[in-house]
Amino acid sequence: MTTELFINPRFERDRVYGAKEKAILSVAAGEEARAAISQWPGYAPTPLRSLEELAKETGVAAIHYKDEDARFVTKSFKAMGGAYAVERLAREAKGQALTVTCATDGNHGRAVAWGAQRAGIKAVIFIHEGVSEGRAEAIRSFGAEVRREGKHYDDSVRRAAEVAAQNGWQIVSDTSWPGYQDVPKLVMQGYALLAAESLDQGTAPTHVFVQGGVGGLAAGVLSWFWEKQGAQRPKTIVVEPDRAACLLASAKAGALKNADGDLETIMAGLACGEASAIAWDILEHGADAFMAIPDDAAADTMRKLALYGIVGGESGVAGLAGFRVVANDPAMRSALGIDASSRILAIGTEGDTDPVVYREIVGSTGEDIRKKRAA
Repeated sequence: MTTELFINPRFERDRVYGAKEKAILSVAAGEEARAAISQWPGYAPTPLRSLEELAKETGVAAIHYKDEDARFVTKSFKAMGGAYAVERLAREAKGQALTVTCATDGNHGRAVAWGAQRAGIKAVIFIHEGVSEGRAEAIRSFGAEVRREGKHYDDSVRRAAEVAAQNGWQIVSDTSWPGYQDVPKLVMQGYALLAAESLDQGTAPTHVFVQGGVGGLAAGVLSWFWEKQGAQRPKTIVVEPDRAACLLASAKAGALKNADGDLETIMAGLACGEASAIAWDILEHGADAFMAIPDDAAADTMRKLALYGIVGGESGVAGLAGFRVVANDPAMRSALGIDASSRILAIGTEGDTDPVVYREIVGSTGEDIRKKRAA
């Protein structure tokens, strides 16, 4: 397994966040999403944790980790997107029968199932053969039907679309394709609130390390900083597993390109071979760099966070893992302009969403880690 950092040659620092971008994601639509989500029972901004010891170790001014472990009952940022889109669709259905469906590596399906449960509608969630039974059971716990079809995530996406067309179901996906864009925009708009909350909590990053996947989260976070701060926005580095780096491949090609390889990675939520077209429309000229990291970088970062009493899942720590790789490589540090004055924001997208896998990697349960932090 390998590590790679690719500086985006199509990046435009002075490019205005204009009408094309705002038609996909905007602060105005984000505020509408925030107004709705903030009314949900149990809503509170998730913690922005200062990792002072790690900042000293890596020679930067500050590191903040946006900790989604406490996000509603799903332990994942996905609740901000999938459940929000379901709520909007249920409202528009005005009481008519509605079944929602999606493909998932785990967290998105859980969010859609939770949203459907809240709205009192049916959900059918498609998972592929690599999704653990623990993640499948977590989805079922919200009353959804789970169907296991396909070898990889992208196979499940296509199967969900086929069955939805046959049955008249509504797809709620965080990836887009020709003719299907409106719902993914809603999902991504919910994701953008992680950046909004982080700014409200006082962070002023020079660099943001954020997970890749299909690109929805990265585009959502970037869009908020870009529209709010323009050319003064922080550098955005998109981090993917080295075995599922479709965004890095697209950056190299200068156009959408699928990832090569088997997509096998412990970072299950990022095991995506095909990028979202509308996410790419934001990232193509807005992301400063793309990078791929091996599984062991994520696993090591999970264990590192546990020492601080923070529970970060396999996909959730990818952004921070990417920064740690860069911090230990002088050439990468130089390429990204990271020095003693740098302030890092890493988006920690999930807690122990699969408790069994988490314990196997870290050697302790999430509950034990949380108790350590509380002690």
